[in-house]
Amino acid sequence: MIRDGYVARWRGREYQASPDGDDVRLYQPEAGEGFEEVRPGRYVRVVPAGEVDDLSYVRTTCTWQGQPFIVLGEHDGWLRVEYTGGRWPVARAMGLEVFDFGVYQGWAPAAEVADLREQRV
Repeated sequence: MIRDGYVARWRGREYQASPDGDDVRLYQPEAGEGFEEVRPGRYVRVVPAGEVDDLSYVRTTCTWQGQPFIVLGEHDGWLRVEYTGGRWPVARAMGLEVFDFGVYQGWAPAAEVADLREQRV
């Protein structure tokens, strides 16, 4: 599973999360006690930040064609990647799209990606 976002540990379980001031929003794909459905397959529960054991940002990184990337998502054997090497000539030579000033993204075949790992930042 490719993850890029906040996660929180609450009551011995890890959830997708988002900090919200003094609270943390916890998300899960199934109904549960205290969780409200926000759309099919997505449930949320708001808890005080003080009740959360750990709140971290998880990012998936990799290398593709020898260059460093973060992984933003996946679809049908492809990974949506963002170049983190900071060198425009390299990004251009790889055919990456300019997403924003200094931000280059593209789709990489998952089979060509190496060193896929999660990092907590």
